[in-house]
Formats: sequence, structure tokens, C-alpha cells
Amino acid sequence: MWRMLTISLLLLAVPAHAEVLQGHATVVDGDTLRVAGQAVRIHGIDTPERGQTCETAQGVAFACGEVATAAMTALIGTRPVRCEGNTRDRHQRIVAKCFVGRQDLGAALVTSGYAVAYQRYSLDYVPNERAARGAERGFWSGRMQQPEAYRARDVDPSADRSCALKGNISSSGRIVHSPGDESYAKTRINTARGERWFCSLDEAIAAGWRPARR
Repeated sequence: MWRMLTISLLLLAVPAHAEVLQGHATVVDGDTLRVAGQAVRIHGIDTPERGQTCETAQGVAFACGEVATAAMTALIGTRPVRCEGNTRDRHQRIVAKCFVGRQDLGAALVTSGYAVAYQRYSLDYVPNERAARGAERGFWSGRMQQPEAYRARDVDPSADRSCALKGNISSSGRIVHSPGDESYAKTRINTARGERWFCSLDEAIAAGWRPARR
């Protein structure tokens, strides 16, 4: 009986119809791997893009996308990786949790401060991000634009790449969301509706927007 119960619990630990990849991993960037010849987007995290820059506490710019890639490479080393997922993204990459031994790579990278919790798709690593921000680890020791906000500027050429605060208009009024706020990642800015980007909270308040409550 206990043996059957154990087997049942192990089966429940893997999502139904999950794709399982295992073997040597090539790091494409901080949140993307190639395992067993397939592209894998790591579940629940987001990292700076190639070409994206961040700033140290002293205001020195550096290529944080490259740093995130190096951090993931160091986590894996030469060890085999196991990835488990049951969905694909719009680029047809498998979206999966990936492990080296028992170490969850997504959790480890967010905890170290070299990735953020991708709250648009998952809240799994929000506690890890809060801990990293509180301890000012990794990118949180300086200034980092949220990767999603950086990508949005490629879509909206009118947006100033140095200004990351989102001025959103909704039924609740004019609300400005700062990087790290609960709703920041899922907030989209439509300048045709009068929404806009701000460079500082003072600028947003002066323009009639109020800060998000969380």
C-alpha cells in the first residue's frame, strides 16, 4: 500500500503530459537554455535582454544581460540539467522548470538577484525576489529597468528608454506603476489613450497620477 502511495505522489509531482528533457544544457541567455536539442524558456523568471544596460550603485553602466547569462552559466557548470514543462510560448520554446540535481535554477537565479519573478505568468518566485531586493543582491544593488519594460520600448518607439514608470489609466483612475510593483509586469501602456511613461514618481504625481498601492 505504501509503495503504491509513494508512486502516486511521484506521478503527481510531474505535470500531466509534461515534456521532460534531460542532459547537457547550452545557455542561450539568462532565462533560455537548449537542452537535448530543444529551446527551453525557464518558467517564472525574466532576465535583462542582450544589449540592455543596468547601473551599479555608483551609477556605472554595465551590460546586465550578459551578466545574467554568465550567472546562469555558473549555476549549471558542466552538470546535466533536467527540465519539466507542459506548455510552449509564442516562439514555440518549451516553458519549463529546470533543475541541476535538486536545485531549481529559476529560484536560484532570482534569489541571487540576477533575474526577476515574471509575475505576468507566475508568482512562484515572488518571495525569492523580495528577499533579493531586501538584501540588495545582484542587480538590486544598483538600478535595473524591468526586462519587460525594456522590451516594450522596442514596440513603442515614443517611449523614453530611460523612463520606466508606467502611467496607466483605468476605472480606478490615473495610476503610476513603478518597477517591482505587483501589477507592473502586466500593465500595458497605450499612448493613444493618453497613457504615458514617466521618469520619476514626482513627475507622475505632478501630472495627476497617483502611485499604485502595491
